[in-house]
Amino acid sequence: MVPLNADSSRLRYRALIGTGGIGTGTFFALNDNRTLGREESRGGRFLDRRDYCKLHIIAHYVRKLMGDPFAVLPIGKVGEDDHGARLLAEMDEAGLDLRYVRVVPEHTLYCVCFVYPDGTGGNLTVDDSASSKVDPPFVRRAEKDLAACAGEGIALAVPEVPVKARAELLKLATEHRLLRAASFTSEEIHQARTSGLLACVDLLAINIDEAAVLADIPAEQDPAAIVQQTVEILRQLQPDIQTSITAGAHGSWVWDGAELTHAPVHDVESVSTAGAGDAHFSGILAGLASGLTLRQAHELGVLTAALSVTSPHTINKEIDPQSLGALANRLEIHLCPEVRQLIGA
Repeated sequence: MVPLNADSSRLRYRALIGTGGIGTGTFFALNDNRTLGREESRGGRFLDRRDYCKLHIIAHYVRKLMGDPFAVLPIGKVGEDDHGARLLAEMDEAGLDLRYVRVVPEHTLYCVCFVYPDGTGGNLTVDDSASSKVDPPFVRRAEKDLAACAGEGIALAVPEVPVKARAELLKLATEHRLLRAASFTSEEIHQARTSGLLACVDLLAINIDEAAVLADIPAEQDPAAIVQQTVEILRQLQPDIQTSITAGAHGSWVWDGAELTHAPVHDVESVSTAGAGDAHFSGILAGLASGLTLRQAHELGVLTAALSVTSPHTINKEIDPQSLGALANRLEIHLCPEVRQLIGA
């Protein structure tokens, strides 16, 4: 595999250090598209799909796209169980630096993902897992490595560990001048806004539902209108913030601080959309690390998400720069010269 940064002199960043959930789960296919009711019983079936949690997904893709000498250091905990052992083996195989991943007596984070026949869905995640034990003191163990890549690293704070732990990482990243990248769930985004935490974020990646909660407007509104309102609110909270907002079949937007850019989804045969938003975020982070602008990195994010949905699993282990280039060529996708050069398209 030839990594994106085969010419390491082009690198803008040389490491990603992040905290978030490390876990697994199962998929359950519901029998019809009606939104599941509060007291409803619904039939369905389990699917032969592997689920992974946010930190693992993003760290895997960034590492596979960037290759050596770019370092990816997840900060997290797994349980002393078979799930934890398997996840550690897969992360090690992908080339992740596991010095800040610990095995603890609690069970590994586990999710039940429900899928409607139209491909949409959601997930239920346990609260009392090993990931819930990641706290600020545990995050501070990584400060020496954050300091070592001051001005040349990315700090990633994503859900499925407590917000306090992620806030600690963002605080340390501020002190050591790392690019501060983060995402929040719909349940968390209001707290992030009112607490001032968004002021510690340089790049925010959210989906359209999370954007609607942030903007305090109905999710049923036109996605473009939700995006516009969300960007206005973010500019007031953090004038220098950049953001990525995904909206499923409606495509995605990025705000680079000066211009709002929309990109449609690519026409691929989708097997599962689970994990596509995390793949999108991963492509953007890899693009930024490789020296692309946010608008250029957006193209890489959209392409990574497109290839991710062709796998039934939330990590598509076939994704690397060459497979992205092959997809771009097969679909005759228009890409800027910088992205085309990175993936050999």
